[in-house]
Amino acid sequence: MNSFDEVFEQVKQYITDHELISPVACTTWINTLVPVGLEGKDAVFQVDTVFQQGIIMNNYKTMLENVLEAVMGFPLNLVVNVVVPIKEEPAQDAHIPDFHELEEKNAELQKQFEFAEYDYTFDTFIVGRSNEFAYAACKAVATDAGSTKNNYNPLFIYGPSGLGKTHLVSAIKQEINKRNPKKNVIYVTSEAFGNELIKAIDQKDTSVFHDKYRTADVLIVDDIQFFSGKERMQEEFFHTFNTLHSEGKQIVITSDKPPRDLKTLEERIRNRFEWGMIADISVPEYETRYLIIRRKAELLDLKIPDEVMEFIATRLKTNIRQLEGAVKKLKALKMLANATPTISMAQSVIRDILTDDQPIPITVEKVIAEVANVYGITPEDIRSSKRTAQISTARKVAAYVVREVTGMPLAAIGTEFGGRDHSTIVYAINNVTLALQKDENLRTLVEDIIKDIRDKNPQPAAT
Repeated sequence: MNSFDEVFEQVKQYITDHELISPVACTTWINTLVPVGLEGKDAVFQVDTVFQQGIIMNNYKTMLENVLEAVMGFPLNLVVNVVVPIKEEPAQDAHIPDFHELEEKNAELQKQFEFAEYDYTFDTFIVGRSNEFAYAACKAVATDAGSTKNNYNPLFIYGPSGLGKTHLVSAIKQEINKRNPKKNVIYVTSEAFGNELIKAIDQKDTSVFHDKYRTADVLIVDDIQFFSGKERMQEEFFHTFNTLHSEGKQIVITSDKPPRDLKTLEERIRNRFEWGMIADISVPEYETRYLIIRRKAELLDLKIPDEVMEFIATRLKTNIRQLEGAVKKLKALKMLANATPTISMAQSVIRDILTDDQPIPITVEKVIAEVANVYGITPEDIRSSKRTAQISTARKVAAYVVREVTGMPLAAIGTEFGGRDHSTIVYAINNVTLALQKDENLRTLVEDIIKDIRDKNPQPAAT
């Protein structure tokens, strides 16, 4: 082996491969060790605090010595030194928690900061080349909403998930409320809009629903792409849009793609989105990512060294939520270890974010629920023996989508669809496959269903 650093990398890999301790313990304590070198029969490491030293020596000394022997082929004594000793060390009888307590504490801290939210204001939004136009448009709307000089109505903002669209439209709401508390500003996700409409229809009274949305001074609808294929929701939104726009009320929309690509939305709705201003948000460049990390750290009162922020910014490139997640995890580790975040800690956090997050499995139940929602029926209808044209079509599409996103055997799919036999599922999938070649609208609808399911339940990339 060329260096003690390589020895330590093999030690960490050995611990992971043999699952000697939990990933939480490995991230919090083992990965924070800095290898110094071999001094005779001593394997020497450094840590930042006496607290870390005590935890490692009390809980992991024997395990590390055993692994070092397995890797090196001869026994070694573990030595852990503190880089800069703290003047006031803990009293000798101070309680040093065992690793079970540590894991529980770390999990508690990570949960605490996992849901830490920052005020979604213009002041907390980091502006860069990737989002400066969208930011300027949102500021203009927040300042001039309802003004006859406002040419940004509707304002349509689009871009991939996790890049700040929700932050910007929430900032619009906050800014308008601050400037004029009497204005009726409604922010709603497309899912919430749909749920309210379904409830109103079930109660056979849509008047309250209409009164709520058609009397807004500003209406903000987040993730409009989820209206795709939902005819009644589109119908209600169309009339709401017309009412508000004709009265000069401000409308703001977000989506993951531009209006022209929302093929399963009615053309009359897509055309109206193009009446005003369209602004996109793209993946942030390095400088913006660095500033986002620094700003999020400031908001959590966390001091991160420049080299650690640079390290994170060069490795997490496509999603602002990942950057936020990294800062929150570092905050939890910092509070637990009472140590300044290091590159070693950042490596562990990034590895957690990129590879260790357990995706929510895409189940047959989720697929059937999504298809049922699109076709305006219930999951029970799809599994039933009903043969109306709408239910039959939805059932075939659901079987096709299940096969596409899960790869389940056909016989297993038949069992999930009310005990239908293998040949029935083969017929359904072949029927949809042929229809997709001829019907562009159906092809777009099915592609959107699959995309929505995968967006809601991201799976790890194949390796």
